[in-house]
Amino acid sequence: MSDVVPEGFSPHFRRSPLTDPWEPLYSRRTATAVVLGLRLREAHTNSRGLAHGGLISALADNAMGLSCALALPEGAAPLTVSLSVDYLGSARPGQWLEFDTAFVKTGGTLCFAQAFVTADGVPCARANATFRVAAR
Repeated sequence: MSDVVPEGFSPHFRRSPLTDPWEPLYSRRTATAVVLGLRLREAHTNSRGLAHGGLISALADNAMGLSCALALPEGAAPLTVSLSVDYLGSARPGQWLEFDTAFVKTGGTLCFAQAFVTADGVPCARANATFRVAAR
């Protein structure tokens, strides 16, 4: 299994009790998004040996929330109101899973986002979320 991390990614700047068992996680920032990535390992899979849907859902939510935070005023925090994920394909251990937020629209009280998840560049999921804008 390759441990190569694509250019531009570095260890993820944010840790949480939920994602700690999934480390190492990586991220890269663009002008409008925080893109997450990880090298899929057996610990990330379901009983069929494929990327677990919960992992995909949680990391898509994380990437979209962090991307919304970039578009919000200082001190505002996005809290997930709704999240939907369409699983388009599968991912297997050894593949690079990437969570790229492609769309963010902010308002006064809500932020909307859409992310695409790829496994070695091949689409495997699409996620949409709505976040409530709250004060930190």
